[in-house]
Amino acid sequence: MPEIKQITQIISDLNKKIYHPVYFFQGEEPFYIDYLSDFMEENILTETEKEFNHLVVYGKDTTAVNLINLARQYPMMSNFKVIIVKEAQQLDKIDALQPYIEKPLTTTILVLCYKYKKIDKRTGFFKSLQKNSVFYESSRIRDEDVPGWINQYLRERGYTITPKASQLLFEYLGNELAKIVNEIGKMIINIPAPAEINENDIETYIGISKDFNIFELQKAIGRKDIYKANQIINYFADNPKNNPLIKTIAILYAYFCKILIFHQLADKNNTREVAAALSVNPYFLNDYKMAARNYSSAKLVQIISLLRKYDGKIKGIDAGSASEGDLSRELLFHILH
Repeated sequence: MPEIKQITQIISDLNKKIYHPVYFFQGEEPFYIDYLSDFMEENILTETEKEFNHLVVYGKDTTAVNLINLARQYPMMSNFKVIIVKEAQQLDKIDALQPYIEKPLTTTILVLCYKYKKIDKRTGFFKSLQKNSVFYESSRIRDEDVPGWINQYLRERGYTITPKASQLLFEYLGNELAKIVNEIGKMIINIPAPAEINENDIETYIGISKDFNIFELQKAIGRKDIYKANQIINYFADNPKNNPLIKTIAILYAYFCKILIFHQLADKNNTREVAAALSVNPYFLNDYKMAARNYSSAKLVQIISLLRKYDGKIKGIDAGSASEGDLSRELLFHILH
């Protein structure tokens, strides 16, 4: 990921005390924006220097004019003054900062954390940021890259993780990195490194059942194991808060689309190419091959249409009086038969 290289470079420069007057971090993924701003908050100034020269403000609580006035103040008993603006996307008329960004005070380090949004690239403000600041854009990680990201995050901390466990984390936590890191933290605080994380650890420390989860539901459906699939869907129906049907439908939709893609591949025996086409770990390919034997292309098209229909039902379209549990059981029946 090119973004990781940029983060590494920023951290490397900070560790070498190579500072710039303006840093602008923007994008849909807040994890790395927080990571960079937290690192700067903790490492640029000493505790003594922070007393007079460190300031954290929130976008909704300040103005561009006020920020410029603060940024133009010289540090006291320190070489630098650090101002971190959190939730900068809430700052009214942020483009009013442009004159300062073009001529900043070199003894001030102004850090702007602009989350979940992006500055319009057509504006003069954007062009000024690119030219006069350390500009970093944090994009939302693609779903297919999340298990690999989990592997790398744990590897850097002295752990490995089984393919099934990393997939299980992704299926339940999605691609929100801060949430994933928080849940991983619950595990590794109890498991000394070096160690391999497995699905038993996921169940013990995070609370995701290793037997009754969306991953096992996919496998049971793929094998047409009617008994096991119904066991799991009944468990989901009894625990709707942790297993909402709308999330189950979204994951099953992606699953069946991948099986349909598998049917369309010319060479189904080239492991690397098939895994790349499906965006899955090669470890799981046998599951997809079995599912493809059990579901024809025509049946898959029918199931995908069915999932769209039930997605509408769970959102209130022609749902009638059926409960979420009833809808989930009904949906599973139509998938398997």
